[in-house]
Amino acid sequence: MGCVEMYDVMRTTPAVREFTDDPLPDDVLERILDNARFAPSGGNRQGVHIVVIRDPETRATIAELTIPGARRYLAQQRNGESPWNPLHPVGVSEAEVQATDVPPEMSAPYVLAPVLLVVCLDLSVVAASDQDLDRIGVISGASVYPFVWNILLAARNEGYGGNLTTMVVPEEPRMKELIGAPESCAIAAVITLGKPRRQVTKLKRKPVAEIATRERFDGDPFG
Repeated sequence: MGCVEMYDVMRTTPAVREFTDDPLPDDVLERILDNARFAPSGGNRQGVHIVVIRDPETRATIAELTIPGARRYLAQQRNGESPWNPLHPVGVSEAEVQATDVPPEMSAPYVLAPVLLVVCLDLSVVAASDQDLDRIGVISGASVYPFVWNILLAARNEGYGGNLTTMVVPEEPRMKELIGAPESCAIAAVITLGKPRRQVTKLKRKPVAEIATRERFDGDPFG
């Protein structure tokens, strides 16, 4: 099997939400995970655990667990807010959130994708050097999201695709009970994975000059 050139993989790995009926065989998935596991983690402590879920009932339950988070996301979005933003207070009432309908296509991938990967992170082995700062923590994600991205890159190389989703995280206690995850574990993501209906060949991203500066945050654009 020929490999896709690395830069092409990086430039053509989209968020895939629509899948064909093609299966994703265990041997292919094992190859994806076998290559993805070489992602870096803090102290090389490798605290990531992947739960491979194919059972239709479990996937349907996970789809249901995404609904509360999706309700708030859509309610805030329709109100002109940045959904789930940690710096800005919620501008919609709980009643408005509960009255928000979630379209079926938002939860459909959890049911229609041939496999879900629940990505767990053992918080007892991560370094969170931002834990004493007066802001939301992000540093511990460095020990899990490179692994997630490696999964998506490896899947793209195998002709498959997926999407990193976090909409189930607001219901983490129920999710952990569903999959039997220990107390020390955090649910970092759910990846829907399968054969894409359409393969995106060109992604839209900001140019380098808009995302990089020289020497200071307000320095001259780089590039």
